[in-house]
Amino acid sequence: MNTALPPHLIAALSTIPTPAYVVDMAALKRNMATAEHIRTHAGCRILLATKAFALPAVFPLMRTSLDGTTASGIHEARLGREDFGKEVHVFSPAYTEDTLAELLLICDHIYFNSVDQVRRFLPAVRAAGQDRKVGIRINPGYSRATLGGNLYDPCSPRSRFGVLREDLEKLPWDDIDILHAHTLCESLHDGAIGLIEHLSREFGPFIRRVKAVNFGGGHFINKRGYDVEALIRAIRGFRDAFGVEIILEPGSGLVVDAGYLVATVLDVVHNETDVVIVDASAACHMPDVLEVPYTPPLFGAAEPGTLPCSCILAGNTCMTGDIIGDYSFAQPPKPGDRLVFGDMLQYSFVKNNTFNGTKLPDIGLLHEDGGYEVVKRFGYEEFRSRL
Repeated sequence: MNTALPPHLIAALSTIPTPAYVVDMAALKRNMATAEHIRTHAGCRILLATKAFALPAVFPLMRTSLDGTTASGIHEARLGREDFGKEVHVFSPAYTEDTLAELLLICDHIYFNSVDQVRRFLPAVRAAGQDRKVGIRINPGYSRATLGGNLYDPCSPRSRFGVLREDLEKLPWDDIDILHAHTLCESLHDGAIGLIEHLSREFGPFIRRVKAVNFGGGHFINKRGYDVEALIRAIRGFRDAFGVEIILEPGSGLVVDAGYLVATVLDVVHNETDVVIVDASAACHMPDVLEVPYTPPLFGAAEPGTLPCSCILAGNTCMTGDIIGDYSFAQPPKPGDRLVFGDMLQYSFVKNNTFNGTKLPDIGLLHEDGGYEVVKRFGYEEFRSRL
């Protein structure tokens, strides 16, 4: 668990209305510097996976260090084109004629998931112009997901993602520009290097038939313990061996540990243990807490039994399972106390919801001087418009 709040957050904490997702601009700048270093020294392209993080307010900062965005559907693709303004890649397990026609007006790179989808839609992509690039996602049979079991493993048994090895010869390789292999999830450098080595060893004949290889997302490049220089060496070695461009598309890895969810204690009830009710919700505001599941890091707290006061943190909804986690504190939490959950940018506000009519948290920027700026506030209309 985290122990100490950053000084600039301490300075702003009392001014932040809760609940609020807070982007730490200083931390985000450090993360972008890592991406820029990899881009420069590995000679690769790096895209923001907007499925994990999509906040136009910070796109101007991110744009200088990245080559563009990658989307999973039409709305993400449009956001990338209109608000990020650089190259846009898109992958979907399946397209329709209508969705593909709309995507071809927006996207530079279209990735397909099956032999049949390539056959059906390749003519439309080629008719859209020679600047459109065609990618094919393969299932390389390399599982390195580090959390959530099969839920987050694209190469799990019976996965719907990617063309299997035995079907690759059925593809029209003369018309394919990019080979795509996304297998990682919150992986350190050893996962990325293992994937690079696996593709080199097992798929060389196919790599030599394309112009670029996309190693997908899941690269946790800003997590403590990630050996960035080892990744750079592996990418350079792969480029030298095959003479292809390299693309990475991290999402979480670009914003990991760069933001918070700030909440306020509302009440404390007792049922065998103290249950602390806060104005943040696992079900509404951090759904991965229930889906993965995991216990989010909390500044000033520790695992239950470590510090004198152990309790459960719970959301203010009517769902019994709206439990954030078990923690211990030096002093019992009381109404009005501020709580700061760490690592709350990835897959948080892109997946949140208004169950129970629960208010969506503000989205704000914490500047390096301790100044706090609300860039989006949500109210009743966001709840009603979804219905």
